[in-house]
Amino acid sequence: MRCRACSRSESGRSSANWSTGLPPQSDSRRGVIRIALRKTMTVEIQQVSEVTEEIVAAFARLVPQLSRSAAPVTVETLRNVVGCPANTLFVARLDGRVVGTLTLVVFPILTGVRAWIEDVVVDAEARGQQAGAALTRAAMDRAAELGARTVDLTSRASREEANRLYRRLGFEERDSNLLRYTPSIRV
Repeated sequence: MRCRACSRSESGRSSANWSTGLPPQSDSRRGVIRIALRKTMTVEIQQVSEVTEEIVAAFARLVPQLSRSAAPVTVETLRNVVGCPANTLFVARLDGRVVGTLTLVVFPILTGVRAWIEDVVVDAEARGQQAGAALTRAAMDRAAELGARTVDLTSRASREEANRLYRRLGFEERDSNLLRYTPSIRV
C-alpha cells in the first residue's frame, strides 16, 4: 500500500476538482474552485503552494481566532506546513480575501491510508457564507483522491455551529477516547 500523498509531483500539489454541492465555475489555475453565493459573493477554495506576504498576514489574523494559546504564525512555520508532503493547506477566499483555512493531513498506517482535518478556522466576519463547508468538502474530496479510508477531525463541543456543519457533511461521532500527551520542553 503506497500513500498517494507521498507520491506527489515535484510541484508538491496535484490538481483537484472538488465537488462542493454547488455549481463550480472553472478556473485555469490548478487546485482552485469557485462557488457563486447569494449577493454575488464568491467562495474560492485554494491549495496553498507558496507562502506569500498575503498568506502570512491572513494567518496572523485567523490563527488567534482558532487558539488563544497558539504561538504567532511565522513564515517558517507556514513553510514547514506547506512543505510537508503529508499536508494540504487550504484557504477560503470571499471576493478574493482570505477568510478561512483548513489543514488536511494524509498518512499511511498499517490499517490503511488515513486523514485528519486540523486547524479549521473561518474569520468571524465571514461566518455563515459557506466558507467552512467549502473548505471541509475540498478536504474530504482531496482525502478520497489520495486514497484515505477515513477522515477524522475533532471539534470542541462549544463550537455548536461547526459541529452541526460536520454532521451535515456526513461526519459521525465515534465511541472513542481522545487522549493527548504534551511533551515537556527540555533545555
